[in-house]
Amino acid sequence: MSTSTAIVTGVDFVTLPTQDFDRAVEFYGTTLGLPNSARYGKMPGAEFETGTVTIAVLESEAFGIEFSPHGHPIALHVEDVEGARAELESRGIAFLADTMDSGVCHMAHFKDPDGNALMLHHRYAPRPSQD
Repeated sequence: MSTSTAIVTGVDFVTLPTQDFDRAVEFYGTTLGLPNSARYGKMPGAEFETGTVTIAVLESEAFGIEFSPHGHPIALHVEDVEGARAELESRGIAFLADTMDSGVCHMAHFKDPDGNALMLHHRYAPRPSQD
């Protein structure tokens, strides 16, 4: 295999752990408003669609995995960070700090009920060239 050929062509899904599956389904499906595209039968797992990457939520112990929340955020794309933040605050989400402006994007950090890090994100400036 040539090292110049990409092996990975995308990300199909990311997995987030939960200790309370029903609470996670309520959070991702109702609070965030993400479509629930799959349930894992009798196992406590479900998939939610973001438009680009699927978020799979699994009750860790049921799958033989020790629970540990993700500390680095998943960046959820929105067109208007302040507008989305205000809507989510009205639904009970507490943000961790003021909205950040990096000079190329706006970010607002929060956590799901299990402590998994998430952020609202919108890039408003083009990426710098890689010259």
